[in-house]
Amino acid sequence: MGTNGAVPGEQGKQEKSVKRGNWGNQIEFVLTSVGYAVGLGNVWRFPYLCYRNGGGAFMFPYFIMLVFCGIPLFFMELSFGQFASQGCLGVWRVSPMFKGVGYGMMVVSTYIGIYYNVVICIAFYYFFVSMTHVLPWTYCSNPWNTPDCVGVLDGNLSNRATLNFTQLLNTTQKRTSPSEEYWRRYVLNLSDDIGNLGEVRLPLLGCLGVSWVVVFLCLIKGVKSSGKVVYFTATFPYVVLTILFVRGITLEGALTGIMYYLTPQWDKILNAKVWGDAASQIFYSLGCAWGGLITMASYNKFNNNCYRDSIIISITNCATSVYAGFVIFSILGFMANHLGVDVSKVADHGPGLAFVAYPEALTLLPISPLWSILFFFMLILLGLGTQFCLLETLVTAIVDEVGNEWIIRKKTFVTLGVAVAGFLLGVPLTTQAGIYWLLLMDNYAASFSLVVISCIMCVAIMYIYGHRNYFKDIEMMLGFPPPLFFQICWRFISPAIIFFILVFTVIQYRPISYNDYVYPTWAISIGFLMALSSVICIPIYAIYKVCRSEGDTLLERLKNATKASKDWGPALPEHRSGRYAPAFSPSTESHLEVQPLQPEKGQSEAAAASPVQGSNGSAHSQDSRL
Repeated sequence: MGTNGAVPGEQGKQEKSVKRGNWGNQIEFVLTSVGYAVGLGNVWRFPYLCYRNGGGAFMFPYFIMLVFCGIPLFFMELSFGQFASQGCLGVWRVSPMFKGVGYGMMVVSTYIGIYYNVVICIAFYYFFVSMTHVLPWTYCSNPWNTPDCVGVLDGNLSNRATLNFTQLLNTTQKRTSPSEEYWRRYVLNLSDDIGNLGEVRLPLLGCLGVSWVVVFLCLIKGVKSSGKVVYFTATFPYVVLTILFVRGITLEGALTGIMYYLTPQWDKILNAKVWGDAASQIFYSLGCAWGGLITMASYNKFNNNCYRDSIIISITNCATSVYAGFVIFSILGFMANHLGVDVSKVADHGPGLAFVAYPEALTLLPISPLWSILFFFMLILLGLGTQFCLLETLVTAIVDEVGNEWIIRKKTFVTLGVAVAGFLLGVPLTTQAGIYWLLLMDNYAASFSLVVISCIMCVAIMYIYGHRNYFKDIEMMLGFPPPLFFQICWRFISPAIIFFILVFTVIQYRPISYNDYVYPTWAISIGFLMALSSVICIPIYAIYKVCRSEGDTLLERLKNATKASKDWGPALPEHRSGRYAPAFSPSTESHLEVQPLQPEKGQSEAAAASPVQGSNGSAHSQDSRL
């Protein structure tokens, strides 16, 4: 892990890092990737899946899937991006016909980036309203409450003392909690149908603006600025988790909740659904196929040990999920104990856990606003870590694709443009039907398509580009070939598991619903179109590429379209050794590439290769711009 010091004759390297940017050091990369992989799903999805799928028994398929699918895919994406120092579009010089995979990743990141920030903005809203003496969802005495509302704090049961006991029992059966009414009737002011948008909820719109401004400011200088921010955003959630953990396990009934979360039901291990859930959870949780891993790794130094990084990051991500389960279930157990019901009655997942069940449990604690502020602050930081990478993925892809000096200097404006677009596209999600759309995007835009993209990526690298070539590339970069276990996983096991997830997703498919609301057919069709829009990029681009390739027969064209282009390989001249050694002058560019501005790219490479004062000059002007 060499330092940033300049070695004589490494002008190319300096010019490169000034031009595209690098991480300040290795820790920034690891923290960013941890922040990216550890997101809201670790808190609101994993604990619930674990409890639903046989408690401690679920850990077994979960860790098997981590070892055979999670870590290998993670390592593959990191090494892929690091080797070429390109974002999710540029790396496909490895086999130009498959560049549609890169476009698919961009589409997926766009969808996720739009709705993820809306979830962050709701967390911001709850964070701000928690700064009071009494949390607004504590009692049932607010104008938005209905007669069915029964708080967990017994003060408001006195007005029902006149009712006889059986009636009281009946009301408790169909009770709605004040936190649920606050969420549905006040924060969201939920409409009755996905097509009935109603009005924009202005407080949420304001918070959406705040969250986009925060994301933009942290990325204003690309990885240079976000690399400093992650020192806080990636580490502080662990401090909060630990505080909430200590508070949680000291409560009465906490042990019941944790037993619910961990007691193994071994009979469930034979159930295919459990394995499918485990595989899907690993897959989505690590952020494979979003394009973010390739992008983050592309800012690494060429010889960085991404093998070690991928293992550290994957294991940290899964450990966080397990740890978060203790935090969630200890407090849910305490609340169930207080209400005298089973834990399964209060357990929930997704937004329902984060904005209804958990906040309600917090009202039972002394100094509840403090715990609420901490919890929502943690959610904000977890979300932002992922959001940084989603935005950086899009910006990097655009800048690398255009690739001339001008756009590299104007990268901040590209970031601003993407952020403003993301804000405007998020506005419909702050209307009264916003949560319906949010869940629609979450269920369709980013589930099925990720699996297809990842599968095609595995096949393209291992079978089209060739596993021997790829293993040699990694050996050239790291100094050792990938361990045998990874070679076997990449070639056979991981693609098989991904295919299994794909089949499982199709078999398990149920149309989406939200509480009792069932989505209409037209909405589900929109969901499928979103899922399709990212996958369709792959065949469309492949057909386009084959048509534009040289060759008389279709077979020749296919060969030329899948052959690695001439400028595939390490980005810096001093790393282009062995079969990447320049046997041609850099300006005769590969005519297979149909990228705009190729000649210019060739010249800038030539300039980088020879230490002429021209490259220095441009480096200086670049510095003064920043």
